[in-house]
Amino acid sequence: MTLRMTVQTSQGPAANSAATAAAAAATGTFDHEDDLPRVPLPTLEDSCGRFLQWCAPLLSPEQLAATEAELARFRAPDGPGPRLHAELARYDVSDGVHSWLDEFWPARYLGRRDRIALNANFIFLFRAAAEAAGEGDGSTPATPATAAGPQLERAAGLIAAALDYKVRLDAERIPPLLRRGQPQSMVQNRYLFSTTRIPGLVQDTVRVPYSAEWPGPSDARHILVFHGGRMFRLDVLGPDGSPHTLDELTAGLAAVRAAGPAQASDETAVGHLTTKARAAWAESRAALLALDPANKAALDEVETALFCVCLEAVTPSDELAACDQLLHGSAAGRWYDKAVSLIVFPDGQAGINVEHCGLDGTTILSFVDELLAAPAAELSARSGARPHGQPAVRPVEFVLDDALRADIRAAAESFAAFGAGTDSVTLSFPDHGASRAKALRISPDAFVQMAYQLAHHRAKGFAGATYESIATRQWRYGRTEAMRVVTPEVLAFVATMNDPAADADARRAALRDAAAAHVRRAGECQRGEAPEQHLWELAFIQRRAGAELGVPEPSPLYETPGWLVMRDDYLSTSSAPSESIRYFGFGSTSGHCIGVAYVLLPDTLNIYLSTPRPAAAGMHAFADRLREALRELDELLAGDPAATG
Repeated sequence: MTLRMTVQTSQGPAANSAATAAAAAATGTFDHEDDLPRVPLPTLEDSCGRFLQWCAPLLSPEQLAATEAELARFRAPDGPGPRLHAELARYDVSDGVHSWLDEFWPARYLGRRDRIALNANFIFLFRAAAEAAGEGDGSTPATPATAAGPQLERAAGLIAAALDYKVRLDAERIPPLLRRGQPQSMVQNRYLFSTTRIPGLVQDTVRVPYSAEWPGPSDARHILVFHGGRMFRLDVLGPDGSPHTLDELTAGLAAVRAAGPAQASDETAVGHLTTKARAAWAESRAALLALDPANKAALDEVETALFCVCLEAVTPSDELAACDQLLHGSAAGRWYDKAVSLIVFPDGQAGINVEHCGLDGTTILSFVDELLAAPAAELSARSGARPHGQPAVRPVEFVLDDALRADIRAAAESFAAFGAGTDSVTLSFPDHGASRAKALRISPDAFVQMAYQLAHHRAKGFAGATYESIATRQWRYGRTEAMRVVTPEVLAFVATMNDPAADADARRAALRDAAAAHVRRAGECQRGEAPEQHLWELAFIQRRAGAELGVPEPSPLYETPGWLVMRDDYLSTSSAPSESIRYFGFGSTSGHCIGVAYVLLPDTLNIYLSTPRPAAAGMHAFADRLREALRELDELLAGDPAATG
């Protein structure tokens, strides 16, 4: 999973509106973009030095020596490093280039060849409807007293809220986000609507507005609605571009539900193909296009739709089941390549599944904050919704032959097995929110990350590579930076905590040292001083232009223990701090990795863990040890007179 955000925080609509109120009246959504500072390009020497520091805690002396030797050859004056870095520096100052990472992101996200469903997409489980509207404690979903019932009412409300956001975004009236008074890049907001990932044999592409092929905002007037294994086009904007009213949207959804009361056959649900590995899906898409011209028209309707709304048939038994369904529900009711899919259960619970190539979690959190900022009727009125009559509804259908039906059926079976091969857990800690950590005078994120490290070591007996993403949207076209959590101070902290001879003072000192090192490293990432993406982009440059640059072969640096071990995650972690959501989730990154998606709020910590079933015992042991670690570290710091005095 590649979504991760920790340093940039979102504490719900109230905090966002307070932070942006001063800029809202005079500043358009994208007004700051050209004035944001460029992502600094580290020197080769700095990145090589930091890389060695970052990987060293995970290596044996022999592994470290081998890595040092290869790194020296890489960065030597006659080595490949200086030539590759010189090409990156040339690119960074080229006309039209916003950042030296401009080509990195497509290579990283669109170049991956495995399936993106569960492997890359991420999800949020929203607050319940009553709580989102500020009308209750959120313990149960709102159940409007209408014939439509909670599912259609909630879905219509979310559609109306999303249309309000689009109307304001198109007019550039979404205030730029500020963090500590500093504007953040808003470029990703352009990818919220009508954005669809298109599979390719070698690398994917994206069909997106605000592009040369589709200048300006999306002019599409429809969304894609899934129900009963079928897809429907639902017009949600009138001919003049104003939204349909809430009642009309609800009526349109009711028409969808009435049109497909029975579950369609899996072998006709083309969405299953979006769960395939990317090159295989590209071949299937080519077969669809070659079979019949009607399939091109159907794909156009799917790919240009503003977003998806998925009406689920089964109410999840609990929050874990809801998260699992959001993350890897049957693609008979999904198109996993769409940027945004709003998913609504029969009882009105709702969430979102996000395709990650153009959207990071901070962008989606601010979007969700706005969707849930006020009652749907209020947002609909603000959007300029007016009566247009019953919205047009029609099925989106594909012409299929026996080969494509068999392909769809095989894809459905494969993804069902893949999802069943994933285990997950939800954890909630009402006594370990950010406010409690601050009262103990420790960084909230550092506190939970140290708990993860202690729990992992106690569960598995060793320190494993740990990934955490740091948001960097303060830079022009900024996204995230890769942070590696294991430091020498972390190893010392874990060893001290596990040493029966260590007293409380020694343990507290080790914890605070490790937390301080964590904060320092996060600061390096925010300042653009992290090594991993820099060195990774040099590897991409070699693939693209190595022969012309005199570097025809990949560097052995990328096969060293340092590079491989540092990036072989045992914990893949990311935080989504917004009061608009209950849980955040994503899949693991390897057969032994635990995905740790956490919502760290002032008064609670909610976590969704996921891992492949062969590694499930380790995940459950980690969860058990985490409960103990959080309590133990809290008690340790609470016993420090300096912490609360």
